Amino acid sequence: MDVNLSIRKLETNEDMRLVQSLERAIWGLEPIPTHQTYTAAKNGGLLLGAFLGDEIVGFSYGFPGFTNGKPYLCSHMLGILPNYQLMGIGKLLKDEQRKIAKEMGYNLITWTFDPLESRNAYLNVSKLYAICDTYLVNCYGEMEDGLNKGLPSDRLQVEWWVSSERVEDKWTPQVSDYDRPFIVEKSHKGNPTLVVDSENVLLNSVGVEVPVPEQFQSIKKNEPELALDWRLKIRTVFQSLFGSGYALVGVNRSEEGVHYYQFVKRNTIPLTIKNRGESE
Repeated sequence: MDVNLSIRKLETNEDMRLVQSLERAIWGLEPIPTHQTYTAAKNGGLLLGAFLGDEIVGFSYGFPGFTNGKPYLCSHMLGILPNYQLMGIGKLLKDEQRKIAKEMGYNLITWTFDPLESRNAYLNVSKLYAICDTYLVNCYGEMEDGLNKGLPSDRLQVEWWVSSERVEDKWTPQVSDYDRPFIVEKSHKGNPTLVVDSENVLLNSVGVEVPVPEQFQSIKKNEPELALDWRLKIRTVFQSLFGSGYALVGVNRSEEGVHYYQFVKRNTIPLTIKNRGESE
């Protein structure tokens, strides 16, 4: 990592305008108004910027959430300029977000991501030690940006229990042999396809591995009908697993054109707050 990289809180109106410039450059969307991000930053939210020298190259934006009598930080956006992606900046932003969020009194941070974007999944569950057991169908409706246009905007909801044994101790399940009940074949264009037997979707295994494409964006571009097929089949599989008490906890990266998402029963994951004996 470049020694000139630094991460700091974004707190001023000038900082909010820097965030707007990144939103335009990364997603090509109209940015969030600065009066909203500035107000969030002053009222329990958290914005962080990654800088190389004086240039901002990435950011994260979170605002406070509240449900069932408990607060959490809703991490709404994380973006890195294209020329600076795959450099570990996203991980550094999340690590700093976790550190400061804990200081602010948060135990839980949530966000969403596309279940078929395996790179994001690997960061979220295999490097940050978050979990997922909530599937949101067409979460944002029809989206028009380049990454999401043309498919239902299904998302997985991430739970990052930042003070838990799972995160503090980097807990991973001790499963010697995950079941792989789903078959991967090839399309006429050489892309991976998923074969799902509906009778085998509901499972009762210690651990289950489910294949997802390694390069989903490529499939979207050259075989969009197959991309939709993946979306709908993965929706069915994940909803069935979550309904049976499983949670996503890891990604087994393969060289077969697919990666394997790893699921175990949620009640086996140590989500209690470390050293204080409190539960989620």
